Amino acid sequence: MFNEKTTLKEILENEHGRKVLEKHGVPCLSCPMASVEIEFLKIGEVADMYGLDKEKIITDLNKRRK
Repeated sequence: MFNEKTTLKEILENEHGRKVLEKHGVPCLSCPMASVEIEFLKIGEVADMYGLDKEKIITDLNKRRK
């Protein structure tokens, strides 16, 4: 189950996760620096940094994971 401490690397390990992040406009997917930090960046921190609704992102990530 995904939560705000889940790393971007963990989320991006499946196609559904990538699509959810794209849907919510998470900018890290195209950022060159993110590729260096992807193992450490947590979705909750990223959402807070960019003013994204982390609750909606996490809910969407967990919808198809069941």
